[in-house]
Amino acid sequence: MSAATLYNRDILRLAASLEHGAALPPPAGYAERRSATCGSRVTLWVRRAGDARIADISADIASCALGQASAAILLREAVGLSEETVGAARDRMTDYLRGIDNVPPFDDAALFGPAREYPARYPAILLPYDTLLAALADERASVSSGERTAP
Repeated sequence: MSAATLYNRDILRLAASLEHGAALPPPAGYAERRSATCGSRVTLWVRRAGDARIADISADIASCALGQASAAILLREAVGLSEETVGAARDRMTDYLRGIDNVPPFDDAALFGPAREYPARYPAILLPYDTLLAALADERASVSSGERTAP
């Protein structure tokens, strides 16, 4: 399979659609994660509503086109999701990439089908999910302790 199939027009379009955001003011959860494999970096700020669902999210992404496209999809879908739903979506994306499941967590995530043949690219695709889960955990811990972490 060629790189053109992996980095197809739809993936590149999604990557280009990603808007970089600024830090959300407290109270907000924060996380930054880097991929040891490719050097991608994802920074997220998240705030939940009273029902514990994501109410607001902002991101700063420095990643390859696959990581940017994955972040664009996740950011578009994240508002209204619970932490449990984000974790389940991450698990489904992992299973989709590994070929265990043929149904991705979000419709556009099917665009990552060609990446199934490139396990070394999985970390870049999953990094936004991992970072969002870490930001949600930070937000939960901050609310529990009454303290806010700042980037």
